[in-house]
Amino acid sequence: MPKVALDTVVVRNTWCLPNQARLDLYDTAITGFMLEIRQSGLKTYYLRYRNARGAQKQVRIGDAQTLTFKQAKHIAQRFKTRLLLGEDIVEHKKALKQVPKLEEFVKDYFLPYIKQYKRGWKTNVSMLKNHILPEFGTLYLDEITQTAIIKLHCLMKEKGYAAVTCNNAVIMMRYMFNSAKKWEVNGADVNPAKGIALFEVNNQRERYLTKEEVTRLKEAIYLSGNTQLKYIVSLLLFTGCRKRELLDAKWEHFDLDRRSWRIPTSKSGKSRYVPISNKMLSILLQVPRFEDCPYLLPNPKTLKPFNTVYFAWNLARTRAGLADLRMHDLRHSFASFLINANRSLYEIQRILGHTQISTTQRYAHLTQKTLIEAANAVDDVIDWS
Repeated sequence: MPKVALDTVVVRNTWCLPNQARLDLYDTAITGFMLEIRQSGLKTYYLRYRNARGAQKQVRIGDAQTLTFKQAKHIAQRFKTRLLLGEDIVEHKKALKQVPKLEEFVKDYFLPYIKQYKRGWKTNVSMLKNHILPEFGTLYLDEITQTAIIKLHCLMKEKGYAAVTCNNAVIMMRYMFNSAKKWEVNGADVNPAKGIALFEVNNQRERYLTKEEVTRLKEAIYLSGNTQLKYIVSLLLFTGCRKRELLDAKWEHFDLDRRSWRIPTSKSGKSRYVPISNKMLSILLQVPRFEDCPYLLPNPKTLKPFNTVYFAWNLARTRAGLADLRMHDLRHSFASFLINANRSLYEIQRILGHTQISTTQRYAHLTQKTLIEAANAVDDVIDWS
């Protein structure tokens, strides 16, 4: 293990002897800095060191044809500084090689995960395919920067996409990196989507039924040619459930004695329970049952869940003079009626199956009458005659 004061002259003029396969020259100035000379004439700079556990490691700096001695020495000094700070350079390089590209992470980790628990995973696939992967798919996780994500966010807005769509791209990036960090995937130590401000969204349309509109809607659905529509609309209005939850419901999910409806897989990915009110119980007792059919409200022709009831619903709402009413507005209205009956947000959150109280608050519409009654409470306190 010859030790010499490595310099440009030594590197240029030293060669292997004919009987040597390799010659290693160690620098006397920088511990571990060495030049490896092969019989073929190839000369390569390395740095040898021992890690915190005492194991000997060797990191390649570069070959003498590419790097000058001065450049190699400078790199060796930088490596030594990193070692003094506790970094294991070889392990760091191994970790870098294990960092996946975003498209690999999505294929091997993210998609298998969301497919097993998210009902709306196909929406995520659409966002990935149309916006995120074309921009970042070929980049390694640690190459994706906050600046690049902000650029995509703004570019989508410039192309005319709705603010909520643009925001969803950022939210998905944030979620993917959070997941990658939780799963200890290399390259995800920093979340580049964290802290990015979202565009303000002002398109959260509010539509709530009045008591008079409920009467008109009831009359219209009972005239529908779809004999199941009156039960579908009634149960949506008296449970606040989501349309797909009701159309896919089975009789086995209902415990009429305990007055409970178990929804096996809700939007949040977990089962939840909906209390059966007196009116809901009365409606359920009127729903016809079909022999050898497990579904609550199947298509009578196929005995399978409806794919859609849009035609019958559109005809009924138009007949009732409520052409702007969506089926999901029945869920909004259910929450609104509960709020105006002085039920707590916590109770409504539990019934609707929201994971965050902020979502429930968006549905918590108060009628003008209720607001006036609340404001009048001050009149009883202050004497202003």
